Amino acid sequence: MLIALGKQVHTMADSKSEQVEIPKKASKKPLIFAFCIALTGGGGGFFAAYSGMMPGYESGPDTDSDHVVEMTAKIGELPDVAYVPIEPLVISLGDGANGAHLRFRAQLEVKTKYKSDVEQILPRVVDVLNSYLRALETRDLSDSTALIRLRSQMLRRVQIVTGGERVNDLLIMEFVLN
Repeated sequence: MLIALGKQVHTMADSKSEQVEIPKKASKKPLIFAFCIALTGGGGGFFAAYSGMMPGYESGPDTDSDHVVEMTAKIGELPDVAYVPIEPLVISLGDGANGAHLRFRAQLEVKTKYKSDVEQILPRVVDVLNSYLRALETRDLSDSTALIRLRSQMLRRVQIVTGGERVNDLLIMEFVLN
């Protein structure tokens, strides 16, 4: 009877071990592989941007030395610039049915020696900006990066009109869409 009891206990233990299976641990190889790929891609992207291989990202050691000199200027020195205000513009956008208007005001940052030259051709600058802004539609302004894109487009047009390196920057003072 003792043997039979022992067998019953043994069979109960066997049946319980069959019911409770220990799950196998998932392999960590895919996670390690993905981490290595991400690390390699990130390193390659950094190298490409830093070395200047990607257009528009010239931030490596071979950058313009004049820019580096400007960045390391002593505190207290201000750049030799003057500002030329552009008269405020009110532009109708779209087909006019929705009544959207853009109120725009800006200033041009110029080198002091070129201030009178830029002021002399300011009507031409206003004409170029007015023509460009009138060609816009309200959907062109809905993007969150629209102002940055528009500013660079307008600056490029102003630099073409003024010629050479007379205008350093276009500072937008007011940009309101009604």
